[in-house]
Amino acid sequence: MEIYGRRLASRLMLGTSLYPSPQVMIEAIEAAPAGVVTVSLRRESGAARAGQAFWELIRGLGRDILPNTAGCHSVREAVTTAQMAREIFGTDWIKLEVVRDTETLQPDVFGLVEAARILSADGFDVLPYTVEDLSVADRLVEAGCRVLMPWGAPIGSGMGLNNRYGLRQLRAHFPELTLIVDAGLGLPSQAAAAMELGYDGVLLNTAVARAGDPVAMARSFALAVEAGRLAYEADPMAPRDMAAPSTPMLGQALLGGAA
Repeated sequence: MEIYGRRLASRLMLGTSLYPSPQVMIEAIEAAPAGVVTVSLRRESGAARAGQAFWELIRGLGRDILPNTAGCHSVREAVTTAQMAREIFGTDWIKLEVVRDTETLQPDVFGLVEAARILSADGFDVLPYTVEDLSVADRLVEAGCRVLMPWGAPIGSGMGLNNRYGLRQLRAHFPELTLIVDAGLGLPSQAAAAMELGYDGVLLNTAVARAGDPVAMARSFALAVEAGRLAYEADPMAPRDMAAPSTPMLGQALLGGAA
């Protein structure tokens, strides 16, 4: 997978929240192994330098770090958080979130496009958390985004791919763009399905962190992502309405009555 010119060995990206302990988080990331880890940054934390020990732990993982603007509900808040993240983590990458609805955590698409335009002009490599809507995607690309992260389902819901048609259309409309399914995945089979649609990668957190065994679940998601990508590249057969015999009729023994 390639993100803004940087090639990554793994197509699985993992979040760093909700784990039972920092040690379990480290073991899960290493078991995958995830190529990119995401970390949220709050304005108050940045101002007070709180959470510094945790951020140092994230740096020590030796992975590419993708800071995010989780919890931001306005353009100004998201832009300020992104600027602080660049200062703290020394990266121009930013997973941009501007949330409108607190129940579904659905993105504010108008604010998202505006914030993406501001941050792109400021030199950021923006990875927007968005919906599977072609018009919104077009606006984000016009704003400077070369990677899009459409949701599969609401964050933390585990419902999988709610709109496979929309995701498939998005992939077909942007064949050269890096597309990563972000949010809503609960099972490895759902990650495999996303990859079979031709997506470049998946990002998840809750499904691994809240599993009974996060380490085993991280590994299972990694295998599912790999299997799904291999299946997509193998050019799978198209579905049919009718049965098609897998055993050829030619040369088959014919049983009949006596002459």
